[in-house]
Amino acid sequence: MPSLDDPLLIFTDVDGTLMDSHTGEWQAAAGWLSRLREQGIPVILCSSKTAAEMAALQKILSLEGLPFIAENGAVVQLDDSWHDDEHYPRLMSGAPHEEITRVLNELRNTHGWKFTSFSDLDESVLAEVTGLPPAQAALAKLQEASETLIWRDSDSEMAAFDDALSQLGLRFVQGARFWHVLDERGGKDQAVNWLTRQYHHYTGKSFTTVGLGDGPNDAPLLDSVDYAIVVRGLNREGVTVRRDTPERVYHTELEGAAGWREGLNQLFGISSSAQT
Repeated sequence: MPSLDDPLLIFTDVDGTLMDSHTGEWQAAAGWLSRLREQGIPVILCSSKTAAEMAALQKILSLEGLPFIAENGAVVQLDDSWHDDEHYPRLMSGAPHEEITRVLNELRNTHGWKFTSFSDLDESVLAEVTGLPPAQAALAKLQEASETLIWRDSDSEMAAFDDALSQLGLRFVQGARFWHVLDERGGKDQAVNWLTRQYHHYTGKSFTTVGLGDGPNDAPLLDSVDYAIVVRGLNREGVTVRRDTPERVYHTELEGAAGWREGLNQLFGISSSAQT
């Protein structure tokens, strides 16, 4: 069991994990966020959201200046202090959004696959689809290295679509509510491993890594860390992780921010009455 006195990195999904997918409520995690900040332990957001969305969330959660992983790992924002890094301020993995969108449109025109991309929608329609306020929906459209899809075809056609993307060097990733297409050179696993190496480079310390997630697209994140917390989610397929042993993986009973808090309580041996 890790200690809060160890060199630690906390990587966490956002929607359905640290925050409620529909309401955005995160206050149940506030106590832990404060404690980790006081201990100097980085909390690194890792999500399918855009960099613009993530930067806004960092302000809300008082995580400014820390790295974050956006667009399922296709975009990595570096720590504010890493000015000498060749990728500063942001690492982009693989093909840009414009190229991915072009490929998707060609596949749709050629094969007739039924899907709607975020790029197809204006901000008002996207706000209705996602339930986001219009200003936040505008940030969700600012994708840099991936595209988000609403799949409207059959499962068999989805399999054919997935295969076509794989042959073109693209990943098809299931999120909590939508599907995401990104370059196979990007991914939450690659991003987590790269940031962990960067922290070692800049501090000289070997870090213990903790990951929290609730959806299928979080599996690469959870497989890449030393300790994984699977927050109970709404996805009917759940999350399948490798090395799913009680020593490494904890599955929460609670959902969202309450589950996030429960998982850290369990990991660090703190009773729920002591950490609320």
